Amino acid sequence: MAIVGKKFPNIAVDATNKSGVTHKVNILEKAKEENKKVLLFWYPKDFTFVCPTELHAFQDAMDAFEQRNTIVIGASCDTPEVHFAWLNTPKNHGGIEGVSYTLLADSNRNLSNQLGILDVTNERYDEETGVVLVDGDNVTYRATYLIDEEGTVFHEGINHMPLGRNVSEFLRLIDAYTHVQQNGEVCPANWQEGATAMSANREGVAAYLSEHLN
Repeated sequence: MAIVGKKFPNIAVDATNKSGVTHKVNILEKAKEENKKVLLFWYPKDFTFVCPTELHAFQDAMDAFEQRNTIVIGASCDTPEVHFAWLNTPKNHGGIEGVSYTLLADSNRNLSNQLGILDVTNERYDEETGVVLVDGDNVTYRATYLIDEEGTVFHEGINHMPLGRNVSEFLRLIDAYTHVQQNGEVCPANWQEGATAMSANREGVAAYLSEHLN
């Protein structure tokens, strides 16, 4: 179920960072209390292949996100201890040493289950054992959420496991949403910061199309 335009779920989740201290993070409360946007990105598993390239890519763009008043938070269903081990593994061994932002450890899957982003292809009841069996890894897809200063989701997207994300596109989306917030205009296709936006009416659309799409 899409949650764009709705408040992010009000759930506190275990988290850690390079310090190794486990603490609780509530994304909704964090956005509102710090008056910042939040980019929350989910990845399937620590110690895998595409995942470290994404975590390092987000780290490389940290200054750009901070300039946009945006907090970056990663998340998976691994435990805080596994996160900490990965955070202390060098790049040349597939690790994410150097990553400074917080990682959620949704090992009980309370938040990812509510978001509906788990790779569960089928659930079936085993009558012999009385146990519900799951087909699929029961880990998350590459889901991304952009949340504004009031805790409202203004973007969500889900990639299949093999498909890494384009970090620059999230910066563009944050720029566009900030422009909407500040100017009340809407942002057309391929809009970039500093480009012309348009009024949300027929006249505005007609003027923009006439000028830019001839």
